Amino acid sequence: MGLVYSTIKLSNPIQQELQPIEVACLADTGSTYLCIPSHIAMQLNLKTLETREATLADGSSHQVPYVGPVKINFENRNCFVGALVLGDEVLLGAVPMEDMDLVVHPKLLKITVNPESPNIARGHVK
Repeated sequence: MGLVYSTIKLSNPIQQELQPIEVACLADTGSTYLCIPSHIAMQLNLKTLETREATLADGSSHQVPYVGPVKINFENRNCFVGALVLGDEVLLGAVPMEDMDLVVHPKLLKITVNPESPNIARGHVK
């Protein structure tokens, strides 16, 4: 399987006068959170809510800022999450993908809305 990239819009729902930012993101099912570079956190004027510990792919752990809230838009879906500030690219982790009911298509190298529920995000609550 190759890397799966897509385009999403990120915005600050508290400061709606700020323009959303359209970014390429790596769909990373091994990551829990949305991860954003510091320049995106600054452009959206996101506030640091706390510090969290993040374990990276190489096994090292780092304390990083957790900022928010962030609104994510993908096709006809959106969600509100916090984000870890680290790295040099946007990673769309499992929590926002589950929240928006997105599906990763490894063979096609893309993400889409769940075809079983194309109009409304669906999730389990039991």
